[in-house]
Amino acid sequence: MTIRHFLTTQDWSRAEIDALLEQAAAFKRSPAGAQLAGKSVALLFFNPSMRTRTSFELGAFQLGGHAVVLSPGKDAWPIEFEPGTVMDGDTEEHIAEVARVLSRYADLICVRAFPKFQDWSVDREDKVIKAFAKYATVPVINMETITHPCQELAHALALREHLGDLTKKKYVLTWTYHPKPLNTAVANSALLIATKMGMDVTLLCPTPEYVLDERYMEFGRLNAEQNGGSLKVSHDIEEAYSGADVVYAKSWGALPYFGKWEQEKPIREANKHFIVDEAKMALTNHGLFSHCLPLRRNVKATDAVMDAPYCIAIDEAENRLHVQKAVMASLVGQR
Repeated sequence: MTIRHFLTTQDWSRAEIDALLEQAAAFKRSPAGAQLAGKSVALLFFNPSMRTRTSFELGAFQLGGHAVVLSPGKDAWPIEFEPGTVMDGDTEEHIAEVARVLSRYADLICVRAFPKFQDWSVDREDKVIKAFAKYATVPVINMETITHPCQELAHALALREHLGDLTKKKYVLTWTYHPKPLNTAVANSALLIATKMGMDVTLLCPTPEYVLDERYMEFGRLNAEQNGGSLKVSHDIEEAYSGADVVYAKSWGALPYFGKWEQEKPIREANKHFIVDEAKMALTNHGLFSHCLPLRRNVKATDAVMDAPYCIAIDEAENRLHVQKAVMASLVGQR
């Protein structure tokens, strides 16, 4: 039997995503379950986490399972991912052994591994999560690499809770300023799930340099075509916000400057006015605002926006727990 992983929502059909969201809603109404009774989950964090670790650990517990948290390079051996490497450096064991051994211990392997921010042509290959999927003999779940599929589901569930059917709703994915260049994972994922839900999506960013990787833009165009929505790019703040039903904010680094952030910094610094504020939200169609968190207040969005009744960021964060339980239950159920 072929192992089913949860690496990106592009590998899952709209019907399958809808089923996960329905199961997540059921878990939200009734949190306890036995779907993971007697099962174990290995959670590998190559990067810091607050919501992801907490929601996965508690989610496994609420379904009767047990989670083990590992931080390779800290409380576990550093891992080598390149094939054919002469391992005479800092890494102590190869992914070929790590993934197979963990598969003997655990029923699910979950991985969080950000890009190294040196070379996008390398980072876009998503080698860490793909290596786990290659060598593991149990399902692998992406806890954020260059996409964040669990965040996608939490976001979609929150939007459905507030708006119902999302088809043709105007959705603005807006770049925001941040003092540091950040991963494009959440932006990639927001684009994927909004287009998969059939929304009319506008990617708002300061210049063409901030348009996302063409692979994800193409996925978005395909999703929109298949689900009755649309996708366009805008650099006009007023035009983008006008009539929006949803504004989703995220900061990310411009890919042409990947690994050369000092060259990108002047562009980023010149666009602090992309902050989400009350004036911009007033242009919307009584729109909702959300963000994946963590969010730097009065940098990405103002206090007034974050504390407004239309801000659903906390709802979205809560939904991480419910959607991840749905994913874990689904993958364990296939075995």
